[in-house]
Amino acid sequence: MLIVHEANLTCGVGAEVAALVADEAFEYLDGPITRLCGEDIPAMPFAITLEEAYMPNTGKVSEALRKLAAY
Repeated sequence: MLIVHEANLTCGVGAEVAALVADEAFEYLDGPITRLCGEDIPAMPFAITLEEAYMPNTGKVSEALRKLAAY
């Protein structure tokens, strides 16, 4: 399972979704619960180049899905 969101990794909504799935449906998973999120930094960058590096994008999602599929 891949959870993608734009917030920080720590204390983000993805952590809650992962916890809920682990509690309620762990036995149905064929692989690990993986989160692809923004970096753990104090504030969201506003410069477009920094924002592009911070945010999940299609390349990062594709790479995460490849790793998960290879599990």
